[in-house]
Amino acid sequence: MDFSGLQITYDERVLEPRGWTADQSRWAAELIAQAPPGRVLELCCGAGQIGLLATALTADKCRRPLVAVDLNPAAVTLTAANAATAGLDGWVEVREGDMTEVVGEDERFAVIIADPPWVPTDRTARYPQDPMLAIDGGADGLTVARRCARVMQRHLHPDGLAVLQLGARDQVDALDLTAYGLQVTEVRQGERGVLACVSRGRPGRS
Repeated sequence: MDFSGLQITYDERVLEPRGWTADQSRWAAELIAQAPPGRVLELCCGAGQIGLLATALTADKCRRPLVAVDLNPAAVTLTAANAATAGLDGWVEVREGDMTEVVGEDERFAVIIADPPWVPTDRTARYPQDPMLAIDGGADGLTVARRCARVMQRHLHPDGLAVLQLGARDQVDALDLTAYGLQVTEVRQGERGVLACVSRGRPGRS
């Protein structure tokens, strides 16, 4: 499929890329332009389209190496292939495994992109075409998002920025990022779902 100019290959093992999620890529590109020096980390990368588009959009001025992480071996394979197709494989490292384990203790990232599954388990039957691993967010839809928050807590540069995608504003509030030493600095409503910009120790606004 065409994802805002990138050719993305996917199959039934990963979530079909949604065109509206390119908004997260564009916001991540904005953050990359203003963030301190350092690499970009993408959590729950799926077929890789969100992080790859953000990388492509920053090609002229501030392209940074991207580390893309997913628990699903198929996602890792597809992200690597899509990076190569886009001519970005020299900029992208793909890691397979638990996000809390495959990032080194001393690694810090200037920007973190996170698109965790956020559908509550009891609602996943509404989406039979989607693989459970890609959409099941646990009882309240926030199980994986909390893991993302822990990774941000440990690995976001002190002056870094993150952009997190969730299903609704009430999920952003329920996640309570202040418990992880993080602050929501802005929330944007998307065509579906919401995007939250996250930093350390800054006053929140929305």
